Amino acid sequence: MENLKNTLIEAAKAGAERAAFYFNKKHQIINKDGVNNPVTEADKASEKAIFEVIKSNFPDHFLLSEESGEIAKDSEYKWIIDPIDGTINYAQNIPICCISIGVEKAGEMILGAVYNPFMNEFFLAEKGKGATLNDAPIHVSEQTSLEKSCLATGFPYEYIQDPNGPIPVFERFISQGIALRRLGSAALDLCWTACGRYDGFYEHGLIASNGLIHNTLVDIISPK
Repeated sequence: MENLKNTLIEAAKAGAERAAFYFNKKHQIINKDGVNNPVTEADKASEKAIFEVIKSNFPDHFLLSEESGEIAKDSEYKWIIDPIDGTINYAQNIPICCISIGVEKAGEMILGAVYNPFMNEFFLAEKGKGATLNDAPIHVSEQTSLEKSCLATGFPYEYIQDPNGPIPVFERFISQGIALRRLGSAALDLCWTACGRYDGFYEHGLIASNGLIHNTLVDIISPK
């Protein structure tokens, strides 16, 4: 496990170095399938750096990345990677974005890392050992009142007209005066929930590279 964790940390930092290099510059932006689904040269460079670290240590592991999709291997270990979560923020030079990587063993998430180099915040979680922010233990909020909570959400670019989609649910919250924030990075939203800055988080339609890794952070440290 220690070698896995060290590789995870090294990979996240390698991706972050590439993201930081391209930050606050004019970007080459390509839109993927759907609306407002961009990818920049920094996403690709971050992914390449992450892949190089993982493959040099664990060449036989399965990789799933938001940009390249699956690199399938017959292994019980799967790395789930978002080389830059919050790409729209990143492309606009808004420093609320991050590198996020998780490690799954036999279908169970066992490690997760989320690194925002622009705020110098490194979140790390290990199954059975809790989670940390810059090596200090973190805990979820103790707030139990929905009315007094500060929540986070994200708006996907699908499901907008769904009667139980993001807009109707958002309206129900704000009509009750509940504080809601929408910062544009599901990874950081969940990490900020994990460390108690937010009292809760919800979002429609999160994909694996956004949801699974960061749910690990919250699940590991949530009171049972």
